[in-house]
Amino acid sequence: MPLVAGADFGTLSVRVTIMDTQSGEIRGSASAGYPLHRDPTDPLVARQSHDDQMEALCRAMRQAIDAAGIDGEKIAAFAADTTGSSVIPLDDRLQPLADYYLWCDHTAHAEAAEITARAREDGIEAIDWCGGTYSHEWGYSKLLHFLRHNPGLRDRVATAAENCDMIAATLCGITSPADMPRSICAMGHKWMWGERWGGLPPQEFLSRVDPLLDGINDRITGRWGHSLQQAGRLGADWAGRMGLAAGIPLPFGAFDAHWDAVGTGCAAGDVVNVVGTSTCIIALADPASGPVPGICGAVPGSVVPGVIGVEAGQSATGDLFEAIARRAGTDVASLCAGLENYGPGASGLMRLPWDNGDRTVLVRPDLGGITLGWDLAHGPADEMHAAIEGMALHVSLIIDRMRSGGAEFTRVINAGGIPQKNDVLNQIYADVLQREVHVPQRSPVGVGACIFAAMAAGAFPDLATAQAAMCPPMRVFAPRPERAAAYAELSGMFRDVYQAFGAGEPCDLGRVLPTLRRFRLGH
Repeated sequence: MPLVAGADFGTLSVRVTIMDTQSGEIRGSASAGYPLHRDPTDPLVARQSHDDQMEALCRAMRQAIDAAGIDGEKIAAFAADTTGSSVIPLDDRLQPLADYYLWCDHTAHAEAAEITARAREDGIEAIDWCGGTYSHEWGYSKLLHFLRHNPGLRDRVATAAENCDMIAATLCGITSPADMPRSICAMGHKWMWGERWGGLPPQEFLSRVDPLLDGINDRITGRWGHSLQQAGRLGADWAGRMGLAAGIPLPFGAFDAHWDAVGTGCAAGDVVNVVGTSTCIIALADPASGPVPGICGAVPGSVVPGVIGVEAGQSATGDLFEAIARRAGTDVASLCAGLENYGPGASGLMRLPWDNGDRTVLVRPDLGGITLGWDLAHGPADEMHAAIEGMALHVSLIIDRMRSGGAEFTRVINAGGIPQKNDVLNQIYADVLQREVHVPQRSPVGVGACIFAAMAAGAFPDLATAQAAMCPPMRVFAPRPERAAAYAELSGMFRDVYQAFGAGEPCDLGRVLPTLRRFRLGH
């Protein structure tokens, strides 16, 4: 049984993991950072260099090989996932014309609003499968923003690519837009691609959004595939830089959260909260389920073939916890110490976690965080508890919205980097959702990439067998029934306040503060 390697490109670094497919053991891992370019005059800007990413990949791979104590040429396959939608404009030789518009770049909000309005007016079916709103974080929005703001480069734009597809193309030595590997995970969730309506959305619709998009679909070309299909083979140049053997297979790439979900062992009927700096919620729904308003996307085969991959999320999670701790002059772990003794709503605070906007279900980047119920005795630990409860209450709302589209779920999994380090969060999620919450005993980051590399190497007959061999075991947090009634009351009030502030719906705000005070006093 072979050794395989996977890379997970995050916001600030890439982590390379080397796994033994027979034992499921992680033989070695390493990470290497790269800069995130912000603009002090515009907080919406977040850009990143492709060259910086590739240099970091080579460093991390060689360090992981050294940590494993192996000959890198014994690695049988390699796979990579990335953030998304992280978009890069390219010339006719697939060379970057600018940096990636990273997933967290929100400069294209006006373009997204125009795409949404035109899609609704034209009755474009694809917008329904995007949840009814096209996001400022997604492909066409960012590409249009680039075309509008870089007139001197417009004539050189031969195509654009998602980060995961650009990594695969670069490593395989692909230099023609016609041969670009296009992940249906990336294109389905972020570019309104779908087999149901024949691929990309109609060109006529895009041209009516802005004539700068005339003919753009003829430039978004390539080979379309899912993660169990081969994108190409590792070129000799990059093999030498990384310390691997030339010619090993690479599958089509995908987004980090989708592969992290696979790395937990998820199957149809599961919801995976990939909790990191933000939260990406990945669910595997029955193929008969349909689109859901307010959900980021429902794409057949985007996670694994045969089921619909449903994506939703929260725009800031770990980032929000870090911000609370930073303002208090401490760290998250210190603020969470002792929070296990808090009962439901015991802080007397209710936190709407919109500090970086609302990704699901309102899709509003213009919202800000709200904390209700302050009194003179509150401290930062109270705010942290309310923030964790707010995250869980928001997840409950999102899962219920997913279920409204016909999807049914049997298991909740908390993955990503935070759940392994924060049992308070896991228990609160279990109590709020009144479901068992399963948490991998070690981080699944990178495991999904290794699983798809193993499939590309032919190490397993099917994905389920690979998951059984390579995914970490779980810890289970059981819901406490005695907390169900309290969280049901808080959940109902949270939904009312969420819709009142976020959507302008009527709400009896006069009951909110007295109710929170009652919870604070334990009545």
